[in-house]
Amino acid sequence: MAEVRDFNTAAQSAEVWVDDLTSRLAWHDRDRAYMALLATLHALRDCVGRDEAVFLGAQLPALLRGLYYEGWHPGNRATTRKRDAFLARVHDGVRRDPAVDPEQVARAVLALLVARLSAAEVEDAKTATPRELHNLWSS
Repeated sequence: MAEVRDFNTAAQSAEVWVDDLTSRLAWHDRDRAYMALLATLHALRDCVGRDEAVFLGAQLPALLRGLYYEGWHPGNRATTRKRDAFLARVHDGVRRDPAVDPEQVARAVLALLVARLSAAEVEDAKTATPRELHNLWSS
């Protein structure tokens, strides 16, 4: 039974993050917020180096951690190093929904990370992102 309890705890933790993001974006569509969260986490993962991607992933709740690593090929070089490419990646992750502002989404997800991760990990992640993305992080 411990496994079921652990899974339920992991699911609840992921739900809290999605609910928080839904609130930050002032959306009512949790599914869209979930897609926005994953899209931004994947874009972030793919714009930092392998080691920082691993360190960042280790800080996420268990269920989100698995989704964060989905489709990742650690041998590949960072692919979303430019601001436009990063935001396009976020927009692609929400199926290019015209009602979604990818910059607003990126800012909200990064603010979520600032609120939920240690200050040291956030600073490491921000430092690892390309300089032209630094202004997307909340202060």
